[in-house]
Amino acid sequence: MTYKEQFVKFMADCGVLTFGDFTLKSGRKSPYFINAGNYNTGAALAKLGAFYAECFARNNIDAQTLLGPAYKGIPLVASTVVALKNMYNIDVNFCFDRKEEKDHGEGGWFVGKQPENDEKIAIIDDVSTSGKAIREILPKLKQVADVKVTSFIITADRMEKTLHGELSAVQEIEREFGIKVFSIINIKDIIAALEDGLITGAERLPAMKEYIAQYGAKY
Repeated sequence: MTYKEQFVKFMADCGVLTFGDFTLKSGRKSPYFINAGNYNTGAALAKLGAFYAECFARNNIDAQTLLGPAYKGIPLVASTVVALKNMYNIDVNFCFDRKEEKDHGEGGWFVGKQPENDEKIAIIDDVSTSGKAIREILPKLKQVADVKVTSFIITADRMEKTLHGELSAVQEIEREFGIKVFSIINIKDIIAALEDGLITGAERLPAMKEYIAQYGAKY
């Protein structure tokens, strides 16, 4: 299997990728759902970090520090930096933000490597459907230092239009902030895996294709 096929199967095996009838935060009725909270064992987290690390290495991402937005991004960034060191001997810093700025002890917005001027940072998250996480994290970064966010790494690009326009969340991030977004897989990879029988759920293919036809952004 290819790298992308392996990852889709891994998501399904972990119960992260499921098929059915789901109501999203947007109010849309989706035939599939991605719940990163189901990466809940040491083995799953180690393997997930390895996929992120491979995405980082494959795309030659230029970053000195990886940042994981709280809360889901915290285990993602920690597992990724460990995998980068173990697999590629790439040693990078990592940090994550607080939901509220701390005014005692060491203080500040960030835990781990503190952002510095001109530092190159890559942000790691699970799935971006609205761009909310990156819109929240960038002002915090700018309060602390004049950093350069070089990239945004996510597990899956749903490739669907946001509620207020024709672009996807990924496309909006790239256009609004000039930040390149890298995803391990996208909705087309999931559909291909269903068609090829790599994962169960082929009966949902018509609904998947109908959904992307209705809500899909142009790529």
